[in-house]
Amino acid sequence: MRHALRTAIGLSCLLSTSLAASDIERLRLESPDAVIEVTPSLGGRGLHFSAPGLPNLIKVGDAVHSQPHPAVSADADDIGHLGHDVWLGPQSGWWSDQSANPARRDARAAWPPDPYLAFAQTTVLEHTSDKLVLEGIDSPVIGVRLTKTFAFDANDPATVNVGVEARNLRDTPVSRDLWFNTRASAAMRVYVPVDGESDVRIETSTGVEAPVWRIEDGLFSFVDTPLPSGREVRRGKAFLQPSSGWMAGFAHGQAFVIRFALEPREAIHPEHGQVELYLDHGPDIADGLLELEVHAPYRTLAPGETMAAAERWTVLRYDGPDDQASHAAFLCERLALCTEAAGD
Repeated sequence: MRHALRTAIGLSCLLSTSLAASDIERLRLESPDAVIEVTPSLGGRGLHFSAPGLPNLIKVGDAVHSQPHPAVSADADDIGHLGHDVWLGPQSGWWSDQSANPARRDARAAWPPDPYLAFAQTTVLEHTSDKLVLEGIDSPVIGVRLTKTFAFDANDPATVNVGVEARNLRDTPVSRDLWFNTRASAAMRVYVPVDGESDVRIETSTGVEAPVWRIEDGLFSFVDTPLPSGREVRRGKAFLQPSSGWMAGFAHGQAFVIRFALEPREAIHPEHGQVELYLDHGPDIADGLLELEVHAPYRTLAPGETMAAAERWTVLRYDGPDDQASHAAFLCERLALCTEAAGD
């Protein structure tokens, strides 16, 4: 029945993107101010977000085309599809509470993410001109089923509400958080409001150059600095406790704003920050990766219980100067996201 429902929806919706049979299926929602494309493959992954006619703000890996339908098993490794995905934290617990892959459990593996959430074909429950609902499969690794929703805000055609619900499928409690991960180019200039340095923690790997960062007028940002002689990679992650529920990135003549419910530090698993920014690039920064991550509160779900989290994505055309003061003033004027730099 679900297959028949999905077929009927696909035939009736005029906004499905027509692609060659060898390419991945994309379902498209479009308003006068924004375009979003999501594939029901790969766990229901976001592949495109932009203002109409402008470049994609989401970084997508070549594997979307070369491996659009990978095998789903507890032995699968990660594949660099990138795009927008949903994980469940904490990362240290990804393989610790399951029997589908005992070797990874015993090794306390922190990688790869759950293949059943990352690779599986989802079922299209609803697809209209302004809303898409996808239901994933049951995961024997994390022990949940995810349902994802992408819907335009009825009062703002530049904003898409991105939601996810997780249901505990086990007959025992499951302790997890919902974790949004949206990939972009490392060249995107991203800002997160913070109160001070005590709200920032940086982790990096041995043998690579750590990210350079600053806090100016209440905004955290990475600083584009040439790699030192003899270093080929800059890689690391910033764990942040934001002072307000948003972050914003500027790239390709657009501002990409992600808004979320601000949570107290104690609601977030201590392994994580409510906002996390992962940076990884070589000499060509534009070819590198920036991950824009948001954690929802860490919760324990009783058998059959659900939890939900949401982000609000807004895209605005921007043709102003490429500096922090101009970006901050734009966010204050257009979205009332005012910082000290914008005179709040």
